Amino acid sequence: MSDGQPDKPLLLIVEDDPEILEQMRWALSRDHAVLEAKDRRSAVAMVRREFPPLVILDLGLPPAAEAATEGLSALSEILDCAPGTKIIVATGNSDRTHALAAVQSGAYDFIQKPLQLDVLRVVLQRAIHLYRLEQENRSLQQQNCAGEFKDIIGVSPAMQQIFEMIQRVAGSDVPVLIAGESGTGKELVARAIHQRSLRKDGPFIAINCGAIPENLLESELFGHEKGAFTGAHRQMKGKLEYADGGTLLLDEIGEMSLALQVKLLRFLQDGLLERVGGRESISVDTRILAATNMNLKEAIERRLFREDLFYRLSVIQIPVPPLHERGEDVLLLAQAFLLRYRDAFNARITGLSEEACAAIRDYSWPGNVRELENRMKRAVLMAKTPILRPADLELPWNGPVKPTMTLREAIANLERDLIQRALTYQNWNICRAAEDLGVSRQTLHESIRKHGLEKPRSTPTPTSRN
Repeated sequence: MSDGQPDKPLLLIVEDDPEILEQMRWALSRDHAVLEAKDRRSAVAMVRREFPPLVILDLGLPPAAEAATEGLSALSEILDCAPGTKIIVATGNSDRTHALAAVQSGAYDFIQKPLQLDVLRVVLQRAIHLYRLEQENRSLQQQNCAGEFKDIIGVSPAMQQIFEMIQRVAGSDVPVLIAGESGTGKELVARAIHQRSLRKDGPFIAINCGAIPENLLESELFGHEKGAFTGAHRQMKGKLEYADGGTLLLDEIGEMSLALQVKLLRFLQDGLLERVGGRESISVDTRILAATNMNLKEAIERRLFREDLFYRLSVIQIPVPPLHERGEDVLLLAQAFLLRYRDAFNARITGLSEEACAAIRDYSWPGNVRELENRMKRAVLMAKTPILRPADLELPWNGPVKPTMTLREAIANLERDLIQRALTYQNWNICRAAEDLGVSRQTLHESIRKHGLEKPRSTPTPTSRN
């Protein structure tokens, strides 16, 4: 139903008034492939068949045209089967309460009757822009998930380089040092290496060296014998033994004491360990990966980290970039977290506003991906409207949204709409329409040809003049 122009977005108009329906069809069919429905049942059936990205929904539908019950029910059913659809509800001046209830229930926006076509056109343009952005993000996410790295989301050049490095190092047992700021996803990189290695069927164990007291970390890593210290009531294996045949990630390796670094270096050299309080050397086949947010070369200069251990751990180094250096990955991740927590909380969140997208792009994200995930999780849970705004994410936003059209396009659209309205009002009487517009008949004829306007077969007589 796109009149040979498949790139026109589908627009479903749900309206039982034939004059209003015809007026909207004439005004919007140039930029949209218009579908029509006159009641809730046919509207929902149309959405399930065509999945239009845009819907204009009259709240007063038969058989209860004087109330908003049918319209609100239609809104709920449409969002149930097509949650990404942007619904603009049309309502009378006296029904503002119902319009706000519709927005609370998931409508994108509302517009009051009598309809102002220029305002409606702008609302639709913003809605389709947001819909396409969300579809693009979802598509990129699905492509990424269908590929080799379903747990790591990213399409930026920096992330593509990391994916390539993971593929190269996964097949060997060389130690890898993963460096990056807190919250950038270093453990995900380590897991991806393990999952693509020959050890993928073995255990993957991670231990945070900075979260365990120094006097306990040795026992956690190497295990202990019964009676080795107060409280050691039985023999205990350490993480190195539990990871035998698999991979051990030493997270925040820079926090490890110098004494324990010596013992780790010895294990890396010969693959043998001794439990605390034990005398027996135990052979363990465990691949070591290390991660840090510390500059280890500076730590070496300050005599806080052993240089020989650094070179043993960093045969391969993978630097994970901070989020603010990953370009459009930030929106891709935001959309992924929105979908994840919307499903987890069964929330009626339909997307991000243009202002929220701009605020997400502009923010520096000092806490990186972890901060983004936490903000999105809280916003989905606490937001009062279906469209997330900068305030829901607790992000600053004072700037304007980037225009979705150029000034020339906006002027042309306004000119076309004014001419259309004048012609409709005067029942396509060129002389009277030209007089209303303050132009000559020749100028009006040229403008009609320029904008491709055509006289409809039957024009309703308007009841009021705007």
